Amino acid sequence: MAFGPEIGTNSIVVPETETRTKQAPKPAEPAARPESAPEQALEFAPNGGGKFGKNLVYSRRAKVIPESIHVQESNLPSLHEVTVSNPRNSNNSNEFILENSEAQSQGDHTLFIKHSISGGVTILLVYVDDIIITGDDKEEQQMLSQRLATKFEIKTLGRLKYFLGIEVVHSKKGIFISQQKYITDLLKETGKTACKPASTPIDPNIELGSAEEDNVADKEMYQRLVGRLIYLSHTRPDIAFAVSLVSQFMHQPKEAHLQAALRIVQYLKGTLGRGILFKRNKSVRLEAYTDADYAESVVDRRSTTGYCTFLGGNLVTWKSKKQSVVARSSDEAEFRAMAQGICELLWLKIILEDFIAHNPVQHDRTKHIEVDRHFIKEKLDNGLICTPYVSTQSQLADILTKGLNCGNFERIISKLGMENIYSPA
Repeated sequence: MAFGPEIGTNSIVVPETETRTKQAPKPAEPAARPESAPEQALEFAPNGGGKFGKNLVYSRRAKVIPESIHVQESNLPSLHEVTVSNPRNSNNSNEFILENSEAQSQGDHTLFIKHSISGGVTILLVYVDDIIITGDDKEEQQMLSQRLATKFEIKTLGRLKYFLGIEVVHSKKGIFISQQKYITDLLKETGKTACKPASTPIDPNIELGSAEEDNVADKEMYQRLVGRLIYLSHTRPDIAFAVSLVSQFMHQPKEAHLQAALRIVQYLKGTLGRGILFKRNKSVRLEAYTDADYAESVVDRRSTTGYCTFLGGNLVTWKSKKQSVVARSSDEAEFRAMAQGICELLWLKIILEDFIAHNPVQHDRTKHIEVDRHFIKEKLDNGLICTPYVSTQSQLADILTKGLNCGNFERIISKLGMENIYSPA
């Protein structure tokens, strides 16, 4: 395996193994997921039931279910939304779902899953006062709605179309998500509705530093703008690197930083309809691409890690983030990125096993994970992953570690599965 600032990352494959079935244990207390999970080019079959060991548990931060809830239904084969209100404590709401045989995922504590005797599955995703219900067990979904109605005041909003600012469109090809309205509102707020669109979110030749001699920008306005862009990057991996860069200057923004942030807005003006298409297929192959630049930050010479993961060929997670310490070599920066990618895959594997297994499997929790070459070597040696070489031309994580020219940028965007609904057919 070769590493270097311009060398494509490695591809990691986790082989399929038979999933074990165990008696469902009582849900464990929420386990905190490490703040950053590893990154590189990885492939992996998620219905593996191999032993993870106590160093391989990753989970999102726990969120309690509120007193008022909206529930949406979806078509995966079906998705639905509902609203619930109840004067009781939200902790009681959480307990109510658990008491009704909904197992809390050990990978994401806003996720609840129930496997029926017939082999069907019902899934609840909870965020503050909104719930998405999906699965392939229609009867259990109906019974769940009835049980919720005995405890809460529920409003069913029907098929999922709009959720937390994210627009959802269903078609024969699959499910398309975007934030067109959110972008339109942002353009109005920044006075950029009539601006000339930019071809890329960031100038590939820019070296954005502290700009000490530059004019000071409006701090409150800058923070509000970047905050909006951060939320937008939840469905727009094409702006992730640019947003990560401008977010590093939130405390002392200068005019150069503001102009860089506004360029992202100009890019969004020309890509209003761009979003992610989740294509329908039966594959559960899990892959990840990871990459790292080397000492490119002109402020502190830290490297940037980038990774993106795919399930069945569909992009599901991505990240662009400056590394926490200065890497002493390009190899060191690449190893950190690769470890991040592996951890992200293992976290996704835990969630997928919750979906696949007839009974959820409880995994040990951990506070720390060794993110270095020994961690990677261990996973290679025990056959959990493999790392085929990925050339620079095929390195999709490039878009998350550096600014690219328009040609390379658009080439990677298309491979990420992003589409623009306003593009000519």
